[in-house]
Amino acid sequence: MNTEFFIAKRLFSAEENKKKLSSAVVNIAIVGIALGMVVMILSVAIVTGFKQQVGEKVTGFASHITISNYSINTSFETSPIEMQQNFYPGIENEKGIKHIQVFALKAGIIKTKSDIQGVVLKGVGSDFDWSFFKKSIVEGSIFSVNNQTKTDRVIISEYIARLLKLKVGDPLFMYFINKKTKTNNPVKQRRFKICGIYNTGLTEFDKNFVLCDIAQVQKLNEWSKNQVSGFEINIDNFDELEAMTNLVYEQTNSVYEPGKKQLMVKNIKDSYPNIFDWLELSDTNVWLILSIMILVGIFNMISGLLVIILERTNMIGILKAMGARNYNIRKIFLYNAAFLVGKGMIWGNIIGIILCFIQYKFQLVKLDPATYYINAVPINLKILHLVFLNIGTLLVTVAVLIFPSMYISKISPAKAIRFS
Repeated sequence: MNTEFFIAKRLFSAEENKKKLSSAVVNIAIVGIALGMVVMILSVAIVTGFKQQVGEKVTGFASHITISNYSINTSFETSPIEMQQNFYPGIENEKGIKHIQVFALKAGIIKTKSDIQGVVLKGVGSDFDWSFFKKSIVEGSIFSVNNQTKTDRVIISEYIARLLKLKVGDPLFMYFINKKTKTNNPVKQRRFKICGIYNTGLTEFDKNFVLCDIAQVQKLNEWSKNQVSGFEINIDNFDELEAMTNLVYEQTNSVYEPGKKQLMVKNIKDSYPNIFDWLELSDTNVWLILSIMILVGIFNMISGLLVIILERTNMIGILKAMGARNYNIRKIFLYNAAFLVGKGMIWGNIIGIILCFIQYKFQLVKLDPATYYINAVPINLKILHLVFLNIGTLLVTVAVLIFPSMYISKISPAKAIRFS
């Protein structure tokens, strides 16, 4: 049997410890460890949940990777590219590629009796993945697209609906300007019918986009049925975004050749750097919180350990007189400290997991979607996160306690026994 472990276990469970002065200090240290674990669990769960939900929303709306004409500009007046490409739709067979779909854009103006609003009409084809918008529909339904007939159905955002006082079933009048047109009139009017209203929580997108049949945009732009603004690609794993971007770049042969139309491959981080840079900052905040909480726990446990050592000076003297080495005695107190840290961590895990479950289930803490893109504090609690947090906290805390435990070597057995 491990003698040091046995003695430490007896010291930890001894009833007389509850009456000693060190009891209050130790309890404070345990509470500090528990609170630190609660804060660390909540921090990791909230930040990873926040990154996951916002990332899913942005990529659900705009896709992971976009292929478009190299001359695309920020005015949403895009130059067309041919839909018949070597990579479409065969690139879906590549490992890591989930889906590819076409899209077409046209800037326009919505006009009602009292208001006007500039928007972007986004045309989608029969290959469009509606899974994200099906979850975002708050009223009405999505529309279906086929290659035989053109539909006038559109879905608009709740933001636009409130702004222009529109509802499902209302007609939607839009005006478009074509600088290069085959007709003498550059202004075109179209009448659509609202079949659904969506709310993604991403104000940057919701206030701008109206979804329609891609054939409508092709006609407005005076394009053929084989011309589109570009392709959207979704991948299986966001962590492989850069690798998949390089793969798509190779598949599309986006290498400059004189006289050849160039295709531009752009991933979501390049398209919306402000959102993803903001999300990356949250990682720094988490590491800062984890560091502070571990430091607080360490200082609490150092204080507790030193008090325990001082109260057990007589026992240390007796053990030294019996031939125990400093190394063995230090192990006893380090084991004891590990028990105390473990007790605090257990309570911290219980409280932290319960709080995470309550927030996940009932979403009691709300957020402003206009600022944070989501309406409640998100939770993404994974077992792997808990394992790393617990092992890391225990190892770091106990390892740092090795230094204050060296005080034991300065205790003289003769003096310790004499003044006990």
